[in-house]
Amino acid sequence: MREAMTSLRRRLGAMAAAAALAGCAVGPDHRTPPPPDALPDRFARDTLPPANGAPAEDAASAAFWRAFRDDRLDALVARALDANQDLRLALARYERALALGREAGFDRLPTVTAGGSARHARLSETEAQGRPRSAGSVGAAIQAGWEIDLAGRVRRHVEASRADAEAAGADAQALRTAIVGEVAGTYAQLRGLQARLRVARENAQAQQETLRLVQARLAGGRGTAFDEARARMLLEGTSSRVPALAAQIAVAQHRLAVLTGLPPGALIDELDAPGPLFALPPRPDAGTPAALLRRRPDVRAAEARLHAATARVGVASADLFPRVTLGAVLGSVAGGGSGLWRSASESNSAVLGIDWSFLDVGRVRARIEASQADAAAALAGYQRAVLAALESAENALARYDRTREEDAFLARAALDSEAALRLARVRLDAGSIDLLEVLDAQRAQLAAQDAWADSRTRAAQAAVALHQALAGGWPDAPAQAKAPVGAQTR
Repeated sequence: MREAMTSLRRRLGAMAAAAALAGCAVGPDHRTPPPPDALPDRFARDTLPPANGAPAEDAASAAFWRAFRDDRLDALVARALDANQDLRLALARYERALALGREAGFDRLPTVTAGGSARHARLSETEAQGRPRSAGSVGAAIQAGWEIDLAGRVRRHVEASRADAEAAGADAQALRTAIVGEVAGTYAQLRGLQARLRVARENAQAQQETLRLVQARLAGGRGTAFDEARARMLLEGTSSRVPALAAQIAVAQHRLAVLTGLPPGALIDELDAPGPLFALPPRPDAGTPAALLRRRPDVRAAEARLHAATARVGVASADLFPRVTLGAVLGSVAGGGSGLWRSASESNSAVLGIDWSFLDVGRVRARIEASQADAAAALAGYQRAVLAALESAENALARYDRTREEDAFLARAALDSEAALRLARVRLDAGSIDLLEVLDAQRAQLAAQDAWADSRTRAAQAAVALHQALAGGWPDAPAQAKAPVGAQTR
């Protein structure tokens, strides 16, 4: 046995010496494409100085949602990162890609296998012809095979597999970004809807009191049926907002539950209690477009796919060259186990195999052209991802700045509407105006308060979208997948 293993080591050493003679990998090498022509040093919509915000590079390492200072939001984000099913699916795909990359790496090494057999046969008297009727044998063999990577086919395959794993990791990171952004945005929507529902109910209560006043005045001969109809119409219109807002609140609660890996109704009790509207955080520094492209996980995923497609052009091109393999077999066959690996029972062989598809060059070139088309498509996908990243950043900056301006105007309008209603009631009591003006003031107050709650919601969502577009608040590497609760671990 010792002599057999020594012989195997000699043969493997010969394989290694042959592999050292392998040439360079064929096919194009991947290079990061240049940025779009005339990429500016500053975003076109970044016209305002940062409001004491952290630089974009610093913001990228911080959990941006904590700037809203809402413990419940922090808990929801933590649950989503731990239990969201879409994220678990993406992480499983990432781990699969890593495993396939490791498997591809083993193609650089010899493949060594071992096997054994045992045989027993009993012949008929006619077949035996005087020989022993029963005979048996045992055998064992060690086989080694190695492809000498002359044209770099294996190296390009390993390169493509690793790029696929990098793309899967960036995809998981992009999904993580999207999930956290959706949780924060949906939570902001929920709080805004609850504020609008509170406004509707408070206004309906005030309008109910106004209707009672109108009915009392009518009973005393100081009002008209027209006044009563107008007051009732205003009350019913306001009351109609309540069920629609309640339905939207339910949908937002269900969405948050599913995002955190729970059944839709699991968070109703927890989220039914209204919370305050978000205080808008300061705007982060947008940085430069070039820095943004380096941070965005979707851009990194697109470049990794381009890298993989480029490497596969080399895999296809390698078929234009001969594929050389070395093989070795060490075996032993004996009549019993005690005779295995003795010198008399050993056998060995070495094989040099050459496989060349030069007679089928048309098919090979067709595969090369197909891989080149895939690479061209991946390049277009990368360029599209770059433009989409720049567009989303510009859009987010524009929306963020404009929604903050709108929020400031509507906040003052809501305060003014309250003051106007108070003055209208005072003047009604003094007899200087009629009831219609009070009803108009109530209608204006409802519209102003509802518009302000809606604008604060959109401003908070714009803040979330801006951090998403700037790729802020996300760690560089995707987290490892977590086993579901109750799953067995080793």
